[in-house]
Amino acid sequence: MKVLMFGWEFPPHISGGLGTACYGLTKGLAELEDVKVTFVVPKAWGDEDQSAMRLIGANNVPLTKKQISFDHTEKQMDYYEVGSEVIPYVSPEEFWNQKSKKYEKNARFVKTDAGGRIDFSGSYGPSLMQEIRNYALVAEVIAQENEFDVIHAHDWLAYPAGIAAKRQSGKPLVIHVHATDFDRSGGNVNPVVYAIEREGMEAADKIITVSNLTRSTVIEKYEIAPAKVVTVYNAVEPLGEPERLSVKKGLNEKIVTFLGRITMQKGPEYFIEAASLVLRRMNNVRFVMAGSGDKMDAMVARAAQLKISDKFHFTGFLQGDDVFHMFRLSDVFVMPSVSEPFGIVPLEAMQSNVPVIISNQSGVAEILKYAIKIDFWDTHAMADAIYALLSYPSLSELFVKYGKEEVDSLKWKNSALHVREVYWSAMQNNVQ
Repeated sequence: MKVLMFGWEFPPHISGGLGTACYGLTKGLAELEDVKVTFVVPKAWGDEDQSAMRLIGANNVPLTKKQISFDHTEKQMDYYEVGSEVIPYVSPEEFWNQKSKKYEKNARFVKTDAGGRIDFSGSYGPSLMQEIRNYALVAEVIAQENEFDVIHAHDWLAYPAGIAAKRQSGKPLVIHVHATDFDRSGGNVNPVVYAIEREGMEAADKIITVSNLTRSTVIEKYEIAPAKVVTVYNAVEPLGEPERLSVKKGLNEKIVTFLGRITMQKGPEYFIEAASLVLRRMNNVRFVMAGSGDKMDAMVARAAQLKISDKFHFTGFLQGDDVFHMFRLSDVFVMPSVSEPFGIVPLEAMQSNVPVIISNQSGVAEILKYAIKIDFWDTHAMADAIYALLSYPSLSELFVKYGKEEVDSLKWKNSALHVREVYWSAMQNNVQ
């Protein structure tokens, strides 16, 4: 079975859990002898690990002389219309020269380099919507030039690309919902993003969600038939280098860590309030907020307002080995997410022998037994849990021992086996 998979990021160039999950799943699928994955990203940097699959960067695919058309289903984003002709141009002079010629009324012009390739930043900047459109353009070319049996698109950024590939090839489309805009926005949904998400869900032959929590959102908020939606839980990559486990603390104080995007969805303000409550009861503890996001300045201000800045540290965004170094310094990890479709970071903390506290509003809470679970808004319960794990070594040791055993059993190959079943189902439905 050949899989054409579309994502938006891939290690080492990631900004969060999406890239990590894509990498883990592709490695899991690579362990299955009958599955071969071609993974597409908007921008390939050249240093990605391609041992588990073949990687294509949309930035390396020329559009020149390719016939590309877009149908009415994408008009919410001003896509290229049916029968439109895509005219690549390299310079302003060439643009005006091309414009002086006669083309179909729906002809659209796309800026490319001399080789007919579109430049992608591969980021989440102000040109994101344009890059999503361009990614879908290139996806149709990739679908023309590659052989595959099923299409797999990760999250809303890649849904239009998956739809374009399906339209070009007639192959079944599986979309993978790692989060919805209801999670990211707290209910204040962006109508453009919602439209893209819903269009992807309606076009898909099968939908994979990362938790039953997310599955319910897809069914209820996007009005998708339950039979179409399947939950496949994420897993975690096993730790590699033993030196990751040998980091030593340079102080005698306990360390409690929050690691994630500092945004509304992740509940950073509740972590700060709980930290203030803990510091009223004990002094030999420091709190670390590792990450970046739009609420960073507000969190720094709140810590100062609570007069705990001398015990509170902001590291900025961490990735790679720095994440594991942070875990090895930590005595407790807290994920107080307001709405978390899954949450891989607690699994990484448990791998590193750190006891974890997670919110009941996270998908990972559905599968973890050896984690303390609280409601994100209950800062007193959060503070009590932190205090207990720091104050009672036997309690902490219990969660460390059995938590490590529990998380080591969550393997990407098992997730991949479930995903392969979804592929087969989508392919059978497509034949019928």
